[in-house]
Amino acid sequence: MTEKSRKSQTSQTDQTDQTDQTLLAIGTRKGLWLARSDDRSRWTLDGPHFLMSEIPSVCIDTRAVASGGSPRLLVGVRSEHWGPTVARSDDLGQSWNETPEGAMRFPADTGAAVERVWQITPDGHDDDVVWASTEPQALWRSDDRGETFSLVRGLWEHPHRPDWGAGFGGAAIHTILPDPADAAGMLVAMSTGGVYRTEDGGTSWTASNTGIKAPYQPDPWPEFGQCVHKVARDGVNPTRLYAQNHHGVYRSDDNGGTWSSIADGLPTDFGFTVVAHPFRADTLWLVPITADRERVPPGAQLQVQRSSDAGATWVTCSDGLPSPSYTCVLRDAAAADTHEQAGVYFGTRNGEVYGSADEGGTFAPIAAQLPDVLCVRAAVIA
Repeated sequence: MTEKSRKSQTSQTDQTDQTDQTLLAIGTRKGLWLARSDDRSRWTLDGPHFLMSEIPSVCIDTRAVASGGSPRLLVGVRSEHWGPTVARSDDLGQSWNETPEGAMRFPADTGAAVERVWQITPDGHDDDVVWASTEPQALWRSDDRGETFSLVRGLWEHPHRPDWGAGFGGAAIHTILPDPADAAGMLVAMSTGGVYRTEDGGTSWTASNTGIKAPYQPDPWPEFGQCVHKVARDGVNPTRLYAQNHHGVYRSDDNGGTWSSIADGLPTDFGFTVVAHPFRADTLWLVPITADRERVPPGAQLQVQRSSDAGATWVTCSDGLPSPSYTCVLRDAAAADTHEQAGVYFGTRNGEVYGSADEGGTFAPIAAQLPDVLCVRAAVIA
């Protein structure tokens, strides 16, 4: 986010925090729920939408709101019968539209088929452009706000692609970070391939994993092949990035060129998600879990780890969260809103959703007894 847009967003938030509605989109193994609140204390829950379909990705595209338009919801839907597609709504879920024959299809010469839509991300430079990523590992571009997508050939034809492996959750590009300072720049991350960057709009891509360790590899410092779980961009400094890995938490101060560990002080360096404050520098949240065979909260205390100094120190945030707890939070099941005092939200694999209206100071339940939560997205809407 540029300084100009941050100031504009902060100013708007200051004026409307008391009246704007917060929308929370919750994608699960068996459908989508939409939660709304005027005060981030009392929530109404609407759903399920797409009952019995998996929802691995959700996007709340608010770019049209500034000009008097409505938010557009874009949802990656995976039906065991009909397969994957992208559904869209311009009336906050009252009605849904799908592109005939699906929003994206691999060209015939690739011999590939879409398994899941793992990520949907609005572009920061062109209001008509939306990016998406899939399983198998591919990046897609839409020039019509998410109605149709075309394959980004430069990444698909990268010479490393045959050696990209599948993580436990699948062979997925799960992070798309357009560069807010450069329309031709973008970073993506995948399991298991690592971080890749482009500076020419997607024509060419470079592996950018220097400093990220892969202790499970014969060479623990490979050019690529790291199991990156999630990457977030700092809300003020666009060249600062945070990464949660399969064993490792890292920061980059040069837009992903090099990485250094910020895991000291954490109860564990394992987890799936990382969220950056939308407009406060150096502030981020993690949800740690114990490694590999266990994958439960440290000490059976469900918790969020917060840093206000770019990972130099960490504070445990657990007020209002259950203990003992043996659940897990997946890579896209956490988000922050854009209120002046940012809200932090996450969903668990046992169907609970928690929210904090004070940046992680205290948490309260928003929903319970949902299916396995796969993704959570938050937005402030008029």
